[in-house]
Amino acid sequence: MARMDYYRVLGVSREASDEDIKKAYRKLVFKYHPDRNAATAEAEAKIREINAAYEIVGDAEKRRSYDRLFWGDEPRAETADPSVVLDEMEKKLFDEGRKELFAILMQDVKRIKAELAIIRERTVAEQGYDSFKDDLVAARAAEAMPDFLTDEMEQRKQRLVEVATEMMVSQGVAKRGDDGGIRSLRNRLETAFRNGRIHGVASALELLYERK
Repeated sequence: MARMDYYRVLGVSREASDEDIKKAYRKLVFKYHPDRNAATAEAEAKIREINAAYEIVGDAEKRRSYDRLFWGDEPRAETADPSVVLDEMEKKLFDEGRKELFAILMQDVKRIKAELAIIRERTVAEQGYDSFKDDLVAARAAEAMPDFLTDEMEQRKQRLVEVATEMMVSQGVAKRGDDGGIRSLRNRLETAFRNGRIHGVASALELLYERK
């Protein structure tokens, strides 16, 4: 199953204005509305596809998230295997979370040094000497991470995860209407983002670590 390009579904370009997208949506809804197509299965499927596309690119915030997650810097080749698409999405969300927290930590060297002092104390207590132990660093990163999060960052994460979930449902990773499956999918995507954040904190700490 190829990944769904919501712009193509609506018959507009990626550069289309919000008004152009709205006009295209209205035109397609009129064309494929069940009342005009005797409620055929094809028309019903088409209208669901159109509505799913407009729900994302018809909303300014969701559209930005979609562009970021689907396209990245350049359009990519379509992938037929839903499991491969899901793996790719998890990697993108992981990277989004990693870059977000890494950037914040690198602006607070004092906090990094304080965190390294805590990690160093725990490391010496566990093994008797100082070294950069990935498991201890990751554990401390997970503990400290909430200190750096703002409501705005959490809202951004939720938008990204919401759009990513909708994109994965459209690819058949979870069935529309399967609340349990969609909830499990969303949790998996949220976990990827959270793990990325933890890795971002750990990467910042590693960058300034000096063995004593």
